[in-house]
Amino acid sequence: MTDTAETARIALEDGGLVIMPTETVYGLAADAGNPLAVARIFEAKGRPRFNPLIVHVTGVDQARTFAALDDRALRLIEVFWPGPLTIVAPVLDPGAVCDLARAGLDTVAVRAPRHPIAQALIAAFGRPIVAPSANRSGRPSPTTFADAVGETGASAAAGLDGGPCAVGLESTVVALLEEPPRLLRPGAVTRSQIESLIGPLSEAAADARRSPGRMTRHYAPSAPVRLDAPSARPGEAYLAFGPAPAEPWVFNLSPSGDLVEAAANLFTLLRAADRMCPAAIAVAPIPTQGLGEAINDRLRRAAGHVG
Repeated sequence: MTDTAETARIALEDGGLVIMPTETVYGLAADAGNPLAVARIFEAKGRPRFNPLIVHVTGVDQARTFAALDDRALRLIEVFWPGPLTIVAPVLDPGAVCDLARAGLDTVAVRAPRHPIAQALIAAFGRPIVAPSANRSGRPSPTTFADAVGETGASAAAGLDGGPCAVGLESTVVALLEEPPRLLRPGAVTRSQIESLIGPLSEAAADARRSPGRMTRHYAPSAPVRLDAPSARPGEAYLAFGPAPAEPWVFNLSPSGDLVEAAANLFTLLRAADRMCPAAIAVAPIPTQGLGEAINDRLRRAAGHVG
């Protein structure tokens, strides 16, 4: 399944689903204002309907038509859009983003993706698009077109191949609803980068429901995941970080210990390790600073260790 941009646009107009590349992960896209189309996303993914979807736009002008963006939001947008940052703000036009997409909330999560194919599709469609990751709910997010098709391709009317995703982790989500702002989901835009522009961030707390990716067990392979493992036990696959032996059961997130490379490889190698059908997948310790916060968040949820 590889289609043209025009085929994808027509599919969205008809209320269908489209596999769409972004710089973070592949998304399963639909018209944000069409409740039937959005319902098809929840059905295709097996996603709980209390879990809101992120709305994708071309940029700030389109976002401002339905989201109340304050000065903090505009400062972040100027630096990080288009890119892997999602802002949760009060909704202005509930008709532009249907109630189901917002999970019945009075807020909306919005971002402008950096991938040129995603930008072109949203511009051609002319309206906001919801595009959660194109995987079955709870599974590792797809960072290649083949993995996206394998997960939800049977439900998609069209698919656009944009190559491997450059970032490899879902967007950072920050809620700008009150003071202080809240970090709902760590991602490629780091805590320190955001705080340098709008001040200290508090934790998700009660606002966690306003962001996707907050379930205790999420991004999970079929095999159990064991964290902070210095080495593999018999029968385990191993996700290494830094120098490691070249063995068939070893999948190295970054031989040089680079967190950007590790993030880009995380879901692809988690899937590759899972295909070995191991007793478990052991994961090397990952530093927690910078992008490591987001990587460790995804790994804890893959292991079911987040309460």
